[in-house]
Amino acid sequence: MARNRLRFWGRVQGVGFRYTALHLAQSLGLTGWVQNQRDGSVLMEVQGRSETIQRMIDGLERGTFIQIERMEKQEIPHDDYERRFKIKE
Repeated sequence: MARNRLRFWGRVQGVGFRYTALHLAQSLGLTGWVQNQRDGSVLMEVQGRSETIQRMIDGLERGTFIQIERMEKQEIPHDDYERRFKIKE
């Protein structure tokens, strides 16, 4: 089980990024959250198998209007109590 904190830059706000992330996470059985940041980036924490997290990232990169220019990835401790993926406002 892995948990990653991901930050995305590019055309990632106002293009359905968070809802695409939610749909992908639910379909892949991942947990965590996604949130727009004031600086125009999107912050996400996602938990599951490393291969499955990479499938989610790949799906985001194929998004119709999404254009990821840069991504930072950090391994963080997993959350044993988290049960779903959500959008944080």
